[in-house]
Amino acid sequence: MQLAKAGVDLYTCIRVNRNIKVRWSRIMKMTDDEKYMRAAIREAKKAYALGEVPIGCVIVFEGKIIGRGYNRRIADKNVLSHAEINAIKKACKKMGDWRLEGCTMYITLEPCPMCAGAIVQARIPKVLIGSMNPKAGCAGSVMNLLDEKGFNHQVETEIGILGEECSGMLKEFFRELRKKAKEH
Repeated sequence: MQLAKAGVDLYTCIRVNRNIKVRWSRIMKMTDDEKYMRAAIREAKKAYALGEVPIGCVIVFEGKIIGRGYNRRIADKNVLSHAEINAIKKACKKMGDWRLEGCTMYITLEPCPMCAGAIVQARIPKVLIGSMNPKAGCAGSVMNLLDEKGFNHQVETEIGILGEECSGMLKEFFRELRKKAKEH
């Protein structure tokens, strides 16, 4: 409390003094949705480290992450190696079924047509999206395959969970990519 009176916030104190045993997330009372989106962001950072577009995904069932994925198209030399597809494969294996009913997906960027189709096919009931993709997004930006009434399954979506962090990582990645292209 004396620190607050002195104009120093607790986050600064934690960064400066590593002996403080309190974690920032506990102080801020992070919601479950934020916790799982942070896990998706950690997956996206793995893609970033590989030079891939930083998109990450986690799938949650009954409060546990059962599938994780990140973009690996370049590393795997495979157009199908999107974050969502990789996470769906792992979740299906864990569940022992192709249906992921009762699961929730957290994805840092709005899914493309292929991934939106896979989400519908897997019967995932809810998807939380960090940031939208105005060039190729199929959860409302270009079209909305997740809520297409002609399909036998529609997906509830929530947009903007940690959106600034998700879009900021993508902007930084593409800024670095453009800078490297200018240097060559």
